[in-house]
Amino acid sequence: MNRTVLGMTLMCGFVIVVGGCLVAQDAPPASSTPPPGAITFNGLGMNMGNLYRLSNAQSRSISPENFTGDKGAGGMATEGTGKGPSRDLGRGWKVSPSVVIPAGKTFTLADIKGSGAIQQIWMTPTGDWRKSILRMYWDDQESPSVECPVGDFFCMGWCKFTPLQSLAVCVNPGSAFNCYWEMPFRKRARITMTNIADQQMVLYYQVNYTLTDVPADAAYFHAQFRRINPLPAKQVYTILDGVKGKGHYVGTYMAWGVNNTGWWGEGEIKFYLDDDKEFPTICGTGTEDYFCGSYNFENKQTKQYQEFCTPYAGLHQVIRPDGVYQSQQRFGLYRWHIADPIRFDKDIRVTIQALGWKSGGRYLPLKDDVASVAFWYQTLPTAAFPALPDRDALEVN
Repeated sequence: MNRTVLGMTLMCGFVIVVGGCLVAQDAPPASSTPPPGAITFNGLGMNMGNLYRLSNAQSRSISPENFTGDKGAGGMATEGTGKGPSRDLGRGWKVSPSVVIPAGKTFTLADIKGSGAIQQIWMTPTGDWRKSILRMYWDDQESPSVECPVGDFFCMGWCKFTPLQSLAVCVNPGSAFNCYWEMPFRKRARITMTNIADQQMVLYYQVNYTLTDVPADAAYFHAQFRRINPLPAKQVYTILDGVKGKGHYVGTYMAWGVNNTGWWGEGEIKFYLDDDKEFPTICGTGTEDYFCGSYNFENKQTKQYQEFCTPYAGLHQVIRPDGVYQSQQRFGLYRWHIADPIRFDKDIRVTIQALGWKSGGRYLPLKDDVASVAFWYQTLPTAAFPALPDRDALEVN
């Protein structure tokens, strides 16, 4: 573009004043790449607000097509579950898209050395989701920081598919499990799957991660499963206890099976923080209130439970009685504390009551089938988890 300044025609550039006169100068060339020292973003905490930023973080991915995640090592397999279908095409044509985990065996999904963070996990486990146990270990710890049936970890505790759309977890047709919890590590990250069923399982999976510097204030991801079936009368259900360290609680999933008629969700959730004794620091007003619903999750027009999914909370699954074999009502609920993490300095304990109604406007303590997964971040070391229920006690029946 040409410009005229005080009778002078200037080509695109800029103008400076020298001794009271305007002097045309060529514009400095725009740099397409900043110098390495100017790139300071470590590539963690990704969102729409920082997606434009350059980083020196290195993207890596582990799957059956690249078990190590090494650079330039994907699609090299000559053996695998796709060897038969690819026999006319050869190497590089989906030779190893999945793994088979025999009954009673443990398979290492990922073993990553260095510093970085897992940013997304996708998988499609077959078989009984309560009998596939997912574990995660950080920085050479012997005890897992995540120990959970794979279905419950992805909010499918009743071993039945239902769509789920949220920020942290989404489940898509036909049985595509996805999580977006960011999971930092400083030395090592190890993920295993144990098949405790009597049949082999087929697993397609992908672990997407980045190798980068992890800030000093980054805590480690944790998830713990529990189940009581049935809950003894007047016993408060414990979602989490025994935690030691500094951290923040970030989510709850519950698979709730109701053994009485009537409304079941009057119970309060309570968060006991940093040596709270009899009374908690945070006390909710009811089960449906904690999961960001109200008044029985009821659609007043249809007189039915209304499923819903939001970024932070939902009643995504309602299994209705069929009058024959599906005799009980069963529910799946999630609540992510992404915008409102519950912070603790030393310890945390989380409980919830199971309450319905009986005559005379009185609460009825329920004897329900209650399972849960607690999600939180904390400093290491991880205190040993309670033992998982045995295989029969895990089973959905």
